[in-house]
Amino acid sequence: MVARFGFWKKKTHYLNKMTLKELVAAYFQYYAIQGYIIVGIAASVVAFMYATAVLPNLIAAGIAVFTYPLAWYLLHRFVLHGRYLYKSPLTASVWKRIHFDHHQDPHNLEVLFGALYTTMPTIFLITAPVGWALDGLGGAATAVAAGMFTTCFYEFAHCIQHLSYKPKNRMLLLMKQRHMAHHFHDETGNFGITNFTWDKLFGTFYERDERPEKSPTVFNIGYNREEAVRYPWVARLSGGMPYDDPREKRRDAA
Repeated sequence: MVARFGFWKKKTHYLNKMTLKELVAAYFQYYAIQGYIIVGIAASVVAFMYATAVLPNLIAAGIAVFTYPLAWYLLHRFVLHGRYLYKSPLTASVWKRIHFDHHQDPHNLEVLFGALYTTMPTIFLITAPVGWALDGLGGAATAVAAGMFTTCFYEFAHCIQHLSYKPKNRMLLLMKQRHMAHHFHDETGNFGITNFTWDKLFGTFYERDERPEKSPTVFNIGYNREEAVRYPWVARLSGGMPYDDPREKRRDAA
C-alpha cells in the first residue's frame, strides 16, 4: 500500500473537475512522479561523474528521447491493449492497474499515472543498453536520466489532455482531440500521446469523422462481460463486471 499524503490523502481526484493549479499540485505530490524525478537526478549525477565524452552522451540522450514515442506506441498498442495479460491470473492484476482501470474511468487521476513497478524497469530496459553501448556507465546513466525526465513530460501531457479545458494552441487542441477520441470513441487507434507519427505510419491514426461508428469496447478495451465470464480475475479484482459506459459506474456509486 502506497502511503498517501498532501493532495493524495483524499480518495479520488477527477481531471474533468480540476483546475490547472490543482493538477500541478497533485502531479508533483504523486509518488511515481517523485520517483522519476529522484532517479533522473541521481542518474544525471552518475552521468556527470562517469561520462567520458560529450558527443556519445548527447547521442544517448537523443536516442532515448526520440525513440520514446515508438516505444510508447508499441507498448500501448500491443501490450496495454493486448488481451493476453487479462487471460492469466498471474498478470490480470497488472493489466487492470496499468490500463484497464484508466479506460474504465478515464478522468481518474490516480489510475492515469503509470504504475511505478512496471514503468521504471521498462525505462531502464529501453534506455540503459543503448547508453551503455555508446559510453559505458556514463552513457547508460545519461540515457536513463533522459528517459525519466521524458516520462515526466509525457505523464504531465497525458494529464493535460484529460483536464477540463480547451487548449488555445491548435496543435495542443488537435493532440487532445485525438487522444479523447481514443478514450471516448474508438480505442483501436490514436495510440500516441503527444506524437501520432507512428499511428500514421502503421495505419492506426484517425480523425473523429473518419470513424462514424463508436466502438462498443471503447471503455472496457475488449474485456467485456462475455470475456469476464471466461477470464474472471479482473472482474473479481474490480468488484464486479466491467462497465460498458462510465455512466453505469456513476449510477452504481450513487
